[in-house]
Amino acid sequence: MSRSLKKNPFFSHCGCPSEKKDKKSWHSRWRTRERQAFRKLSIETIDTHQTILRNQVSSTWMMGKDGRYYWPISEQNQIAQILAQRKGKTQAELQKIKARLLHRWRGK
Repeated sequence: MSRSLKKNPFFSHCGCPSEKKDKKSWHSRWRTRERQAFRKLSIETIDTHQTILRNQVSSTWMMGKDGRYYWPISEQNQIAQILAQRKGKTQAELQKIKARLLHRWRGK
């Protein structure tokens, strides 16, 4: 996986690496509410049951990665070139620094 690249250049707004805990707690709350709703229903009214919506259980704005933004590859190349020019002295150094930055940004 060290050489795999992102298919789309979307990134999160915060430094949270994963939403795994948020998703686990959300699904746990959702399943609990669904079980409670089914227990309240009788056999005659079970056909009228409607599934609980995601927004009734939690808010996506309260999760770790609350938003995403698009960072075009052309813009990544420009910024990597600028940062490489600040650090590198020779042409070979510039290319290596730029390649290293792009690999870090495009990696999963």
